[in-house]
Amino acid sequence: MELRHLRYFQTVAQELNVTRAAEKLHMAQPPLSRQIRQFEEEVGVALFDRVGRGLKLTEAGRFLLEQSLQLTQRLEETLEGTRRIGRNEKRWFGIGFVPSVLYGVLPELIRELRGDDSEVEVGLTEMITVQQLEALKSGRIDLAFGRLTFNDTAIVQQVVMAETLVAAMPVTAPPPAAPFDAANLARQPLILYPARPRPSYADHVLSLFRAQGLQPRVVQEANELQTALGLVAAGLGITLVPASVQRLHRDDVRYVPIDAPGFLSPVIMSYRAGDTSPHLARAIAWVRSQARP
Repeated sequence: MELRHLRYFQTVAQELNVTRAAEKLHMAQPPLSRQIRQFEEEVGVALFDRVGRGLKLTEAGRFLLEQSLQLTQRLEETLEGTRRIGRNEKRWFGIGFVPSVLYGVLPELIRELRGDDSEVEVGLTEMITVQQLEALKSGRIDLAFGRLTFNDTAIVQQVVMAETLVAAMPVTAPPPAAPFDAANLARQPLILYPARPRPSYADHVLSLFRAQGLQPRVVQEANELQTALGLVAAGLGITLVPASVQRLHRDDVRYVPIDAPGFLSPVIMSYRAGDTSPHLARAIAWVRSQARP
């Protein structure tokens, strides 16, 4: 499948008339009709219903149009950013992050980098810590925020802060009379995230229980924080989240404190050893000034 075929489909889908679409694309009608038929064959489903001399999108066609417009808009933005970087108008600065840091230091850092520095194009990529290390080494990102430590001489890691954990539980469940201790937590039905890839924050949570000589009762694993919270709201169990996640207000979830020594989750900043980029130095200095280890 070529990008031009997607653009042909989008134009026909928006015009719902092959003749008008062909005029807009500056091409003849017969080859455009052939391209659309071939595109449907390649996708494997009908994208249009032929109604008289006109066209109507099928449900599959409506879905593809909506999704593909988002993709092509993102592609245009990426290409424009690439052109600016190629003309030396901007420098690309990539940041990898685990979702939970979106409720802590990361938004403020992004505002700081974008605030008065028109030379930097900040790119954000959600990835777990293991993926961050490979992305740093390959140069796809320049700075990362995760929650696990690794011994790798090519990567420098620094703890930015250590967050206390809280328990997310259904709002329909009665709040506990006292903060959960480790033993009480181990008896609760526990939802872990992310389920994969591993090692991950899920392994960190399990290690906290093992350090207390406890085996938690894991009832479900989810791949994302939001999914885990959705399962909590549905009443499947509780999940442990860093305290900053409480800024994510949900009407169907309540957050309750934990009274368990060591139940903390560090936010760890990672970057390439020997990277002398002034943009990286600026970001590191700002993060360190905000750090609360």
